[in-house]
Amino acid sequence: MKWLGAILVILACTWIGFEAAKRMSDRPKQLRQLKVGIQALEAEMLYGLTPLAEASIHLSKQLAYPINHLFEHFAHKLESKGESAHIAWEQSLEEVWQSTSLLKGEREVLSQFGQTLGQQDRDQQQKQIKLTMVHLDREEAEAKENQLRYEKMLKSLGFLGGLLIVILML
Repeated sequence: MKWLGAILVILACTWIGFEAAKRMSDRPKQLRQLKVGIQALEAEMLYGLTPLAEASIHLSKQLAYPINHLFEHFAHKLESKGESAHIAWEQSLEEVWQSTSLLKGEREVLSQFGQTLGQQDRDQQQKQIKLTMVHLDREEAEAKENQLRYEKMLKSLGFLGGLLIVILML
């Protein structure tokens, strides 16, 4: 019975380590998707003159989970509740944030982006989008560096932490 418990503890800790590593590897992917989404939103808004809600619906169909949910919630709030773009963006971020692997820095960048969304002329909006892209590029580079540095360590740490717990319990 002790051995079964020991194996379960090791498996659980290893699983925790792999989940932490997965979140770390998902972060750069989600940042790339977010950048693609914002660039596509820029193209639809500035060049296609598509309304914000309609453009967001198009994006939600093109992007992968969980970033597609951000644009889906945003479009829904703009259409059904008639919220301003800033409030709808903030509420959408709040609802979707827990399902992402993004960190506080990205949240701040996206909040700043949402504050100016739909409130400026085309040139100013384009400048704000470029600024947002620069910030997201920086965050993506940091995420890739952290992934390379810590992903393997988190996996090993999960297993070794479980092993340590088992040794201490026996």
